[in-house]
Amino acid sequence: MPAHPTVVDRGFQLAYIVAHRMLRAYWSVRRPHTQGSLVAVWHEGELLIVKNSYRHEYTLPGGYRHPGESAAEAGARELAEECAIYLDPSRIRDAYHGVHGFEFRKDDLAISEVEVEERPKIGIDNREVVWADFKSPEAILGMRIVPHLREYLERRKAAMG
Repeated sequence: MPAHPTVVDRGFQLAYIVAHRMLRAYWSVRRPHTQGSLVAVWHEGELLIVKNSYRHEYTLPGGYRHPGESAAEAGARELAEECAIYLDPSRIRDAYHGVHGFEFRKDDLAISEVEVEERPKIGIDNREVVWADFKSPEAILGMRIVPHLREYLERRKAAMG
């Protein structure tokens, strides 16, 4: 994981920011219904979260599902793309489903989760993803996070008592 972004990385970050702003403008008019998948990777009570270059909130690795792709398959694919962590989708189980109004769209989102025995090495591109690390749920709830991540963590906390 590069400590300092290069000029090329900064160019990509700017392109992501511009593209995301254009999408938000489009969404503000069209109000689409989108489907996404995030993956919650747990290790010893801590959760892997990421910060994308184009968004203010922290989130989990994830993105849109490809046609015919399960939530677990999408989560494993996105985890590999965003953090260079490779997991077999069969290890990942469904954990949450919610629909939120977010960024001018109706965001229908699934979160799948997996517990890993060893803390994986994280590799980010410093372009789409600019930061990734494991944090406690309490620390994450104190951060600026996307609404579905907040709801997932609050539900999980309530279920665990």
